[in-house]
Amino acid sequence: MARRLRAVDPGFIVAAPVRLVFARNISASPEQVFRALAEDVPGWTEWFAAVTLARATDGGSGREIRLRGGTRFAKTVLVAKAPAVYAYRIDSTNAPGARALAEEWRLTPRGTGTRVRWTLAADGTAPFRFFLTLARAGLGRAFRDAVTSLDGYVSRR
Repeated sequence: MARRLRAVDPGFIVAAPVRLVFARNISASPEQVFRALAEDVPGWTEWFAAVTLARATDGGSGREIRLRGGTRFAKTVLVAKAPAVYAYRIDSTNAPGARALAEEWRLTPRGTGTRVRWTLAADGTAPFRFFLTLARAGLGRAFRDAVTSLDGYVSRR
């Protein structure tokens, strides 16, 4: 059953009790990456293996995301500043123990490509926070795999 989380603003991304930050360089331009993240919402299922459903809601200001294993998220876009920053908060989820969640994708030009930095900012119960720190390596692998796939995805479009 989905539970409502605490609404947070972009400042939470730098102030959250748990912050997991991952980065990778890819050959796609920041403009291409931003379009895939912010505008081609259904396309997430093509390049992010864990995502089984992605769709825009609320006239484009929200997102519904479902992951393999059954985790669901309702999100609100906080920042969509092309081609540099795309961030959102999670409004509700069925993930146990979460109290507040936000994610930020920061895109920085690197030569003809992009440095993609993803930050997962979280607050929750002590077991939830502990689980996230244990899951750091797996989340890092998922990020690297997804961004590598994203690079190929945008080059085919």
